[in-house]
Amino acid sequence: MSNRRPLTRGDRRRNEKLARLRAIVRPELAVVGIDLASAKQAAVVADHDSIVLGRRMFDGDPWVIDEILDWALPIAVDAGFAGVVVGCEPTGHRWKPVLERSRARGVEMVCVNPMLVHRGREEEDFTRDRSDFKDSTIIARRVADRHCYVPYALEGDWCRLRHLGARRNDQLVEATAARQQLRDLLECVWPAVLRTASKPLEALTWRAAMAVSCDPAEIVAMGYDAFAAAVSAELARWGGQRRNHTILGAVWAAAQAPGGVERERPAAVERARDAIRDWRRALDELDDVETRMVAVLDSLELTELVCTIDGISAVGAAAILAEAGDPARFDCARTWVKHAGLCPRANESGTFTGHTKVSGRGRPALRTAAWRAVWGALHHNTVWAARYTHLRTRADNPLRDGQARTAIAAALLRQLFVVVTRRVAWDPAIAAGKEVTTRAA
Repeated sequence: MSNRRPLTRGDRRRNEKLARLRAIVRPELAVVGIDLASAKQAAVVADHDSIVLGRRMFDGDPWVIDEILDWALPIAVDAGFAGVVVGCEPTGHRWKPVLERSRARGVEMVCVNPMLVHRGREEEDFTRDRSDFKDSTIIARRVADRHCYVPYALEGDWCRLRHLGARRNDQLVEATAARQQLRDLLECVWPAVLRTASKPLEALTWRAAMAVSCDPAEIVAMGYDAFAAAVSAELARWGGQRRNHTILGAVWAAAQAPGGVERERPAAVERARDAIRDWRRALDELDDVETRMVAVLDSLELTELVCTIDGISAVGAAAILAEAGDPARFDCARTWVKHAGLCPRANESGTFTGHTKVSGRGRPALRTAAWRAVWGALHHNTVWAARYTHLRTRADNPLRDGQARTAIAAALLRQLFVVVTRRVAWDPAIAAGKEVTTRAA
């Protein structure tokens, strides 16, 4: 009887990945390693034993890839190779011109993880010295060893969704910064106004009042009736309809006894006025970009499907998909979770078993988008809420709050992967792990 063990799912997927790379990094092709920069490109032509056949520094941006290929191809042919394959680090957006021009000329390009290049510097000559040609040589060696990957090129609606998602992140940062700046300034020169509501910065009436004026002396000079009328006119610009008279009266009362640092109030109030304008402008831009993101989901015919997941909005799903692109490019849902860095990182050897944490590798922005979606979803999704409660209260190895939310975020990505790739609605019974029977035809 044979003692041979069957291959695991991980073994099979690893073999499939290596087979795809073998079809690109073939023995008859020399390797061109390029260290990309803004104004100069260091290129090295090497064989599969990392023997350097030629090296040269090219002046110009990454669009000089045509000159690099014109120089590298004759060197490779003279050394007995049929052609070349290009390798580089995914540096910013600089690798995209290289991919564009290389494929236009029938030359394949692969990328090497910068972490592997960083570690390879010490392996090269036992020093951590860094130079352009040294990095190019290490890149070529990693490609020859097939420690690389085929870059994913965004196209069409997926490309537009990625850029809209980046724009949304920028506006979120700007809105949060302006909001916090407003709070800090008022806490210094008018602390009483921050006590006019339990969550003043969430109240639309309070925002409208601050947009009218952040200066308590100016509010008192206006008079209550004029101030209330101005708040009513401003409220619509913040998306509100009816004034909260309790908050409005509290703001008026706070203007009578503002407290705070009086000598700094005039300058701080002027800056606070700019901050609230920046905040409103960022929120308007955020609404606009989110509307366009949902329109892209409509174009992809995914809006209705993703909205079948309880607690997930079209904007939340679009933010996740903007960071990952088409999920169908991943082998399975587990691979997508690994791409987000939400997969468990094993810490065991022999009889030793340490604490398991998430890997933290992959795409941090995707991890953040999933994390944000979970906070709102737990209040509306009974399946995930029950799972969260179980993880927190189980007798064996109960998780802390952050750990449980991380586990739910990974589950969200796995289930969203199935919904998007298979074009099926979210089923709470399947998500809960209950047995689902299919009625015979």
